[in-house]
Amino acid sequence: MKKTFEFLTHLQHNNNREWFAQHKTEYDLVVKQNKILFNQIYAELQEHDNLKGNHIFRIYRDVRFSKDQTPYKTNFGVGYSRSKPMLRGGYYIQLEPGNSFVGGGFWAPDAKDLLRIRKEFEISTTEIEKITSDKNFIHYFGELQGDSVKTAPRGFDKNHPAIDLIRKKQFLVMRKFTDKEVLSDNFQKEAVLTLLAMRPFFDYMSEVLTTDMNGEPLF
Repeated sequence: MKKTFEFLTHLQHNNNREWFAQHKTEYDLVVKQNKILFNQIYAELQEHDNLKGNHIFRIYRDVRFSKDQTPYKTNFGVGYSRSKPMLRGGYYIQLEPGNSFVGGGFWAPDAKDLLRIRKEFEISTTEIEKITSDKNFIHYFGELQGDSVKTAPRGFDKNHPAIDLIRKKQFLVMRKFTDKEVLSDNFQKEAVLTLLAMRPFFDYMSEVLTTDMNGEPLF
C-alpha cells in the first residue's frame, strides 16, 4: 500500500498524460499489487457470501461531459457484486490518500426497487431501525447514509413518521480509514470485517426486494 499511496500522491500533483506516461511502469506495479489485495479480500468475502465477481475500476476518467478535465482518478477502487436476483447490495473499497473507505449498499436502485423499498418503510421501519441501531452497525458505520429527494416522493405523505427514510434515493453505509490504518498490516482483516458487518442490512434489503407487498416470493 505504501507504493500505491506514493504513486497517488504524486498523481494528485501531476494529473496529466505526460507525467503518467513517464511513470507507467510504476503504475503497472501498483495495479498488480492492488489486484492481489482485492482478489484476496474477494476470496475471504466469498467464504461468507455468494458473489458473482469483482470489478476493479479503471483509473482513466471519462471527461467528455465534465468540467474537470483531469484525465485520471486519484484513487483505486473495487466493487464486489452479489449474485442477483436473490442477493442484493454491492460492496466497495476505495484507496486514496486522505480519503480511503470501505462501504456498500444501494447506490442507484432502479425505479421499481426504489418504490418497493419506500413502500416497505411506509408500512414499517421496525426491521431497518433494529439493524441500524445495533451496536455492531453503529461501531462500523455510524448511520445509514445516501442522498435524498428534497420533498416527499409522489404518493407518499410528507408528514409520515418515516419520511426521512422514505425520501432517500440511496441506501449506503461507509467506514472511513486513515492513511495509517490503510498502511498497517491489519488493513485487509479490518476491511473484510467491515464488509461482513453489512450482511444484516443486505439480507434484510434482499428479502424486501425479492418479495411483494404481501411477502410472497417474486422469484
